[in-house]
Amino acid sequence: MAKETALVTGASRGIGRATALRLSAAYDIVAVARSESELKSLKGEIEIGGGVCRTIALDIADEKAVTAALRGLEVDVLVNNAGVATMKPFLELTSAEWHNMVNVNFNALYYVTHALIHGMVERKRGFIVTIGSLAGRNSFVGGSCYSATKHAVNGFSESLMLEVRDANVRVAVVMPGSVETSLTPSSGDQSWKMTSNQIADAVWYLISQPDSVLVSRIEMRPSKAPRHR
Repeated sequence: MAKETALVTGASRGIGRATALRLSAAYDIVAVARSESELKSLKGEIEIGGGVCRTIALDIADEKAVTAALRGLEVDVLVNNAGVATMKPFLELTSAEWHNMVNVNFNALYYVTHALIHGMVERKRGFIVTIGSLAGRNSFVGGSCYSATKHAVNGFSESLMLEVRDANVRVAVVMPGSVETSLTPSSGDQSWKMTSNQIADAVWYLISQPDSVLVSRIEMRPSKAPRHR
């Protein structure tokens, strides 16, 4: 029996890579990211484990490129993971930095999801998971744009969930706190942070629920506070 297919954006590193690897035992993977070399490495790792991985080198903030690359794909699970973060006070934030975060963290949700959700609705099955952030319900200095995009992710996900659940398409959001990834690099002891694998496990938990169950949101945070010297 053929496996179902899971597409993961931002799959070349961090949470996206961990999620693609976590799902590869049960799903054929379509890995999407900008870095061809890192996608090639991921593909090799999945295939060594006996899985199947197709790679698509793609800038998901480019609407025309997304439409062309994803047209006709039948995907059972979509993990919207790709994201960028520039944390600085609003008065120092450039227009380019603002638009980059809005385009990748939010506008790309429309491009990718819109390209794939019609098929899910027609087939009466599918699952869409978006990796958000606890910044989607919190505010902090330096987060004027990043936090705003993650608030938007929550509104998008929860509204879409209500629109398509009667078509047996489930929609959920995972909202991690601090995770040790290259998205927000920092120095010092990082052992208190969550890992990408732990977030990938949360994605697996969501999509492995029975069809009659929808866990629409998971909030995650480290169990301990950071250590300060």
